Amino acid sequence: MSSIVRPSPAQQTRRLAVLGAAIFAIIVPIIQALGNMGLSQAQFASDGNTTLRVAGYAFSIWSLLYAGLLAYAVRQALPQTGESTLINRLGWPSFVTFIGIGLWIIMAALDMKFASVVVIFASLLALLVPMLLLVNTVRDTPALDRDRLLLIWPLAALAGWLTVAAPLNLITVLTAYDALPTILSPTLWAIMFVAITTVIAIGVSWILRTLAYPVPIAWGLVGAFVAHRDNNPALSFAALGAAFVIIVFGAIFTFGLRRAK
Repeated sequence: MSSIVRPSPAQQTRRLAVLGAAIFAIIVPIIQALGNMGLSQAQFASDGNTTLRVAGYAFSIWSLLYAGLLAYAVRQALPQTGESTLINRLGWPSFVTFIGIGLWIIMAALDMKFASVVVIFASLLALLVPMLLLVNTVRDTPALDRDRLLLIWPLAALAGWLTVAAPLNLITVLTAYDALPTILSPTLWAIMFVAITTVIAIGVSWILRTLAYPVPIAWGLVGAFVAHRDNNPALSFAALGAAFVIIVFGAIFTFGLRRAK
């Protein structure tokens, strides 16, 4: 929960580093788009998106994610913001993740496929693992506490989107290099990735018990439903069903079990 303890000089330095990383993460895609520097994200994925892809509109979620991470970064950088446990423990992990999502844009622009996979999984783990380790603090933070509104929600939402984006990035790269084992058909590989993502989403949602985490995952899976409904009904409805299950369990865990230990 929020604290009235004022940050030390070292802690304020960390906070400014987080703010700088957030600005970096937001500015990089703007520079890439306006300067037409390298491949766009769509071009990067175009030679490997036949196995599993998400409709383009789904990526509009980044506008909300960027707004959330900027709100978090600005608020935690203010000297009058208390040095709570969450601000302290998630500061450097969020710094790593913000740098990572900015670097991913650069990797995509340079068509560095395997590097992009490493970067996106590192960005996910750097944020999600510390949040899981702080589960009791996350659960106990009141619904209207500023740490929940301006830290847990934006960071959990970013972690949720990365949870669906990381395996999508992986299967796209494997498809581009024709590296998916032939033991399964591409459709079955895609459905397996959807199933694994669903299991992870449900498990993490049960631990964190905040709806901000599963909603972006479900959003991405609905985007997969839209992208494949005309050419691959089996995969399309598997993704839609997974999105429904994730939202249902996420809501149950958030509103019914948040206070349970």
